[in-house]
Amino acid sequence: MSWLVLVIAGLFEIAWAIGLEYSDGLSEPIPTVGTVSALLISMVLLANAVQELPIGTAYAVWTGIGAVGTALLGIVLFDEPATSARLVFISVIVFGIVGLHLVSSGHY
Repeated sequence: MSWLVLVIAGLFEIAWAIGLEYSDGLSEPIPTVGTVSALLISMVLLANAVQELPIGTAYAVWTGIGAVGTALLGIVLFDEPATSARLVFISVIVFGIVGLHLVSSGHY
């Protein structure tokens, strides 16, 4: 269950990171409220996940999910470059997340 909570926390991290763009430097009220709300939810869920997961693993997975999701949504929503090198390095982060999960769960 803690892994599911951690994944949801990572999804909220993506939401607040993308919200930063829409909030225009936290100057737009409605996007700012959404951004801050997503940040708080993400942190609370991370705090719950680390009650059962090692902090180093949980934090790395949380930031990895956020980094991958934000990078991919940057490509889709904000026309950021989708170069092959960029996609390869995003894939490396995904492999790291999966590897940490396998090692932490005793599957490897």
